[in-house]
Amino acid sequence: MTAQTSTTRLTVAQALVRFLAAQYTERDGVRQRLIGATWGIFGHGNVAGLGQALVEYGDDMPFHQGRNEQSMVHAAVGYARQSNRLSTHAVTTSIGPGATNLVTGAALATVNHLPVLLLPGDIFATRVADPVLQQLEVPYAGDVSVNDTLRPVSRYFDRVTRPEALIPAALQAMRVLTDPVETGAVTLALPQDVQAEAYDWPDEFFAERTWVVRRPGADPTELAEAVRVIRAARRPLIVAGGGVHHSRAEEALAEFAETTGIPVASTQAGKGSLRYDHPQDVGGVGHTGTATADELARTADLVIGVGTRYTDFTTASNTLFAADGVRFLNLNIAPYDGHKLAGLPLVADARSGLGELTAALQTHGHRVTDAYVTEYSEDKERWEQRVDACYEAEEPDVRPTQPQVLGALDALADESDVIINAAGSLPGDLHKLWRARSRDQYHLEYGYSCMGYEIPAAIGVKLAAPERNVWALVGDGTYLMMPTEIVTAVQEGIAIKILLVQNHGYASIGGLSESVGGERFGTAYRYTSDDGTFTGAPLPVDLAANVASLGMRVLRAKTVRELREALAEARRADTPTCVYVETETADTVSGPPPAQAWWDVPVAETATRPSAVKARELYERHVSTRRRHL
Repeated sequence: MTAQTSTTRLTVAQALVRFLAAQYTERDGVRQRLIGATWGIFGHGNVAGLGQALVEYGDDMPFHQGRNEQSMVHAAVGYARQSNRLSTHAVTTSIGPGATNLVTGAALATVNHLPVLLLPGDIFATRVADPVLQQLEVPYAGDVSVNDTLRPVSRYFDRVTRPEALIPAALQAMRVLTDPVETGAVTLALPQDVQAEAYDWPDEFFAERTWVVRRPGADPTELAEAVRVIRAARRPLIVAGGGVHHSRAEEALAEFAETTGIPVASTQAGKGSLRYDHPQDVGGVGHTGTATADELARTADLVIGVGTRYTDFTTASNTLFAADGVRFLNLNIAPYDGHKLAGLPLVADARSGLGELTAALQTHGHRVTDAYVTEYSEDKERWEQRVDACYEAEEPDVRPTQPQVLGALDALADESDVIINAAGSLPGDLHKLWRARSRDQYHLEYGYSCMGYEIPAAIGVKLAAPERNVWALVGDGTYLMMPTEIVTAVQEGIAIKILLVQNHGYASIGGLSESVGGERFGTAYRYTSDDGTFTGAPLPVDLAANVASLGMRVLRAKTVRELREALAEARRADTPTCVYVETETADTVSGPPPAQAWWDVPVAETATRPSAVKARELYERHVSTRRRHL
């Protein structure tokens, strides 16, 4: 006769909170909580379920009060990235707009392979209140709600329509969150009646579970072939992606590069894999990369991708890797990415794979030629001189350019600072110019390049690393998208720093518009002119006053000298602080270096305006250089 299993009677929401509080991850012998806290905005779809459960078990689950559902996901993602994907936050919302506001954040998490748990409320499973407030009625399907918009942007989705269904759903959710290949947004849609329903839960459901995050090694056959192609290459180049950071493979990469002499270029996600002053670091690669890295990419006969997805910015829309017979060796934990560009896959954890490659190549005593090392070292030195010129401000009592703003922060920062950015003209300048001093100093979300990410992500990073100075670098366009989590930072005393750059519009897209024949239409924040275009005087918007109205301390800087002083004061502050600066338009002397590689943004094939006609001619020349790597 089977012994009776002991049970505890709880609501579904209470059981879920207790379950989440008992989940842990472990990698390399280090154990930590998987769900470190829950963010929430309450409405009728979750207030009596998860809201009550979080009150009931508040000692087990820390709570953060958000102001926008999308930004709560961004904060959770920032926390997860800073935690090396070993810990994340949950996010709960009501049904209706609260749930659909999650979609953008979920897409960002999934695109970037960063774990976040989404717990939106849902319509009644019993259909007794039908249609409930905010319900989307679908005439052809009774089991569809707005939460189904989260399906394509989630790595795992389930709707818990009965209490007992929570057990397998919750376990599958944890499996996906902790899988380094599959991880991303995970959604458990929770009907509001089911959340409040009681059930006798087996006590084993609440036992502590430790999810081991694996480090698979390389297949011996793939490893042997990888060693062979590296030894045969004359001009190899490493492209370090975000997988280097996720794996904590920076030291393994440095050892591999030092052993072989192979230069290391980095994607936006991979920048900082080596310190900027490491002999083998040649800076960012691709459309926003350095001249050094991009010239090496054009002439490389072997490209060794480590933890990269090879986005179009990295490959310059498949025009950058141009050498005859160039081959790709892709060390990636995900087979999907390992096979890209018809590459030779080396499917393994980045740290494990690099260690195995280094050991094998040391056996053969393999190293690139001294001439190759001299070539990229001298090119790197010339690029650093260009960076110095961009950062330099000969007249400290004038309004700074954007590169000079970055130069002022660069001069102040040390390896403890973290800078966060995602969209606008700043990512291009940062990828070319920023001198990353530690593995996690450079935090660019460029997989989804989501405006509004920076401020909430900074909160998440600061929660994960309270001892660090965390800077959200924000342009005026991005700021106006999503400033509301400033209130959360003030409420909880989370001492993030905001560097708010006012340049009166979408500077990045304005430049792109001009280059593709769009004549900067609709990209400036200006009054309308008589012809209906936005070409009048700049709008008298005082963003600094807006920041202050949300409760944050603001330091205004009008000149380079004042900017340096304000940044130093903000860095010392132990309360949330914003530095506001208005920049000059970049010119050929003090502006950033132009793009060193192309990016494919299709141009109108037929037009009468001269700017578009000229842009199309240039576009066709670039398109002709594109190749398919087969």
